[in-house]
Amino acid sequence: MTARKSLALRPNPVVAVPETAMVMAAGLGKRMRPLTATRPKPLVEVAGKPLIDHVFDRLAAAGVKRAVVNVHYLADALEAHLQRRNDGIELVISDERNRLMETGGGLVQARDLIGDKPFLTVNSDNLWIDGPIDSIRALAAAWDDDRMDALLLMVPLAWAHCHGGRGDFHLDPVGRITGRRKPGRPAPFVWTGVQILSPRLIRDWPEGPFSTNIFWDRAIAAGRAYGIVHSGLWFDVGTPAAIARTEAILADG
Repeated sequence: MTARKSLALRPNPVVAVPETAMVMAAGLGKRMRPLTATRPKPLVEVAGKPLIDHVFDRLAAAGVKRAVVNVHYLADALEAHLQRRNDGIELVISDERNRLMETGGGLVQARDLIGDKPFLTVNSDNLWIDGPIDSIRALAAAWDDDRMDALLLMVPLAWAHCHGGRGDFHLDPVGRITGRRKPGRPAPFVWTGVQILSPRLIRDWPEGPFSTNIFWDRAIAAGRAYGIVHSGLWFDVGTPAAIARTEAILADG
């Protein structure tokens, strides 16, 4: 059985999507300069709308009720933009103005805002187009709280548009993450920036800013980290050049 076939989903139309999403929006956007000289990266426009609006559109379509958004760089502008949205999603700000906490530290700082149920995390600098099924609902349909602490939405490296890396993870035939890319050797799957996490994974953290890698490594070692394959398009919109490439692909259908 191929990994592609084994990771296919039969989505449950009445699946319960996590009510809360953590939207990672506090980065400095250095790779997106000069566009981020006067605006935070989530407000950089791609295909006619800011990156973070693409994310919120997907959250709203999937039925997410709350979004915890961490802010740091040019935070006032980002907050003002989000406050103007009217899509039925409750907005909660996790304020990192005084200190940028990175992805793992950002989760720790927001843990009381997130709550005690499995939740989504979504990076604000990626853009995805759903295939035959809604990707967030696909994650929710695949989530098994008894055996998972992390469930990541992946794309094959060959399908990762505008991505300059060499892959992130290896998956076994049932979708369990078996390891990371090793130096000098590509990995077949790229993380899209979208995942479901269990709050029980957010424990025993180091002081100060740190990466989510610490939590992932813990879940991988315990055999409780999984991935499913995204069935649509995905774009790593990290640089100005990636914007033009993304828009060209979208325009081409």
